[in-house]
Amino acid sequence: MSNGIAEAKAALRNEFRERLRNLSQEERLAGAARIRQRLAERPIWHAAQSVLFYVPTAAEPDLWPLVTEALGQGKSVALPRYSSPADAYAACLIRDASQDLEPGRFGILEPTPGCPVFNLKQLDLALVPGIGFSLGGGRLGRGKGYYDRLLSGLSAFKCGVAFECQVADELPVEPHDIRLNCILTPERWHEVVGQPRF
Repeated sequence: MSNGIAEAKAALRNEFRERLRNLSQEERLAGAARIRQRLAERPIWHAAQSVLFYVPTAAEPDLWPLVTEALGQGKSVALPRYSSPADAYAACLIRDASQDLEPGRFGILEPTPGCPVFNLKQLDLALVPGIGFSLGGGRLGRGKGYYDRLLSGLSAFKCGVAFECQVADELPVEPHDIRLNCILTPERWHEVVGQPRF
């Protein structure tokens, strides 16, 4: 990565984090509820038989109620789990959100070792967190590249999930940065031009 791009990404991470800090708890809760409603109305949600979720941090939109809904509908629900030998994340199936999770390497809940790895090629929909997103499908993560490596292995419809303050017209991108199919916020479902539509 060139120093210029690295510096630009670092500055943008700080800017997006500051925007997120300025959101009130009420704005977060209401925004997450609107995101969940917007997603639940989409044809891709109804058609998807297997979904990659994320466990939200305090700064990320909370989609967790949809995990319970998806399990109740018989969908396959996967979550990222860190593998030390591979220094990478795998998608692992959970069947019971109250029993199948434990704190992972970064303190975020992950599927327990007993949860089977799910074939990335069989995923229909990936719900992707991040620090910032662009309308062109760019995503700004935490800078370690773990999520990009995970996303590079799947052909599923990739949906970035964010509050509106995390969306920019453009972001600096590099060849390893995975392009998303859409950006979902409380205000909009924005599909990326040139990417598959549902």
